[in-house]
Amino acid sequence: MHPMLNTAVRAARQAGTVISRSFAHVDSLKVDSKSRNDFVSDVDRLAEQEIIKTLRKAYPDHAILAEESGAASHGNDEYQWVIDPLDGTTNFLHGFPQFAVSIALLYRGKLDQAVVYDPISQELYTASKGGGAQLNGRRIRVAARKNLDGALLGTGFPFRRHELLDVYLETFRALFKDTAGIRRPGSAALDLAYVAAGRLDGFWELDLNSWDMAAGALLVAEAGGKVGDFGGGEDYLESGNVIAGNLDVFAAMQKLIQPCLPAHIKK
Repeated sequence: MHPMLNTAVRAARQAGTVISRSFAHVDSLKVDSKSRNDFVSDVDRLAEQEIIKTLRKAYPDHAILAEESGAASHGNDEYQWVIDPLDGTTNFLHGFPQFAVSIALLYRGKLDQAVVYDPISQELYTASKGGGAQLNGRRIRVAARKNLDGALLGTGFPFRRHELLDVYLETFRALFKDTAGIRRPGSAALDLAYVAAGRLDGFWELDLNSWDMAAGALLVAEAGGKVGDFGGGEDYLESGNVIAGNLDVFAAMQKLIQPCLPAHIKK
């Protein structure tokens, strides 16, 4: 295992311990609202602190972008860790066991290492650029489906920006009729990990943050899939709009999504 990936795994497991210990006591947690339908708890903060402590101990000069504490430069901006300590906070706060720790490393702006860890199932997804993707140490691949017929897709709602709901529903309507089903579990990091593992054939969402999808995107790419923005390019970390799947499913999804989009969100 790449030494930087090994450090990220250690950080993710430590954060996962914080999360799992608190899962049975969510009623006693302090919860704040960052914005409409966007929450942060003491567990988010504590898990993030554990991750950052571990990363800084190993790589004190690396830059960090974390959901709760924001961006910090420490001298070597060629490397940037992108952290979501608890992707699926709303699920966590309701006792719904679908959430994960997500840690990615960018090198010169390109995804290089990735960890997505589900502390409830103890499933650990890892990837290094050029080294493939693994689930608990075993190689994973995207599904081999050739089109959307019979496909199972994952998605997420634009819960922070209700003005995007009509556009989202148009994309949902366009994809729904050609698939076997669509699922919305509530953690983009896990949704993308499931695409990498072949559990979902594809995934799309609008208005994500980079920390929601950075690690999952590398998992999909290293599992033989494609991740892109709605225009088919690679600006999804900036635009927040993402499609993922194998090459055939990606192309089929993009073809149906594109006509649904107003000009200002073509990507």
